[in-house]
Amino acid sequence: MPAARGLKALSACAVAGASIVLAALPPAHAVDGPAPDPHDAKAMRDMATAMAVTAKYVDEREAIKDGYVPHGQECMTNPFGVGAMGYHYVKESNWGSTDPARPTALLYSTAKDRNGRRKLETVEWMVRDKDQDLTTKDDRPSMFGLPFDGPMPGHWTGMPKHYDLHMWAYRDNPAGRFHNWNTALKCPGNAKPDPMHADHG
Repeated sequence: MPAARGLKALSACAVAGASIVLAALPPAHAVDGPAPDPHDAKAMRDMATAMAVTAKYVDEREAIKDGYVPHGQECMTNPFGVGAMGYHYVKESNWGSTDPARPTALLYSTAKDRNGRRKLETVEWMVRDKDQDLTTKDDRPSMFGLPFDGPMPGHWTGMPKHYDLHMWAYRDNPAGRFHNWNTALKCPGNAKPDPMHADHG
């Protein structure tokens, strides 16, 4: 009986901790895109875990120290309309992860602050398409109760066809926290849409 009580108390603490972390998330206004079921306890715990683990990466130097390396273009424009996404920092050892504590990529702002550092905006998980055939989708992964986007071509040299899932944990996205493109963002200058991101639509 004491052990059961202890387990119950531990579970209550875990749920309370998840609630505190999720309460710290920036608000998602006018969520039109995909979103986890708020009654899905596992999805809520996994979101809290992702936030707790990536909080230190608000400091770009911590991400680089932990093996996240800049890849691809600094800013990618939605080829289907409004929206963009920032600079991908990828940790190769986290490829294929569907663990909320092991995101494959962190997306940072194109603009830098007064100290010359980028701001963390998005957390992303990427999984290689097993058969490398864009016409089949039987191996589509899911997290937070949501299916990944794709399969899609790689976005830079050497990147395989893959699925991915974005979580706009550190910047509000009017289209929804898990929508791939942030409709409030626009690439600076004359940046052109990236055709390799076509399947992100």
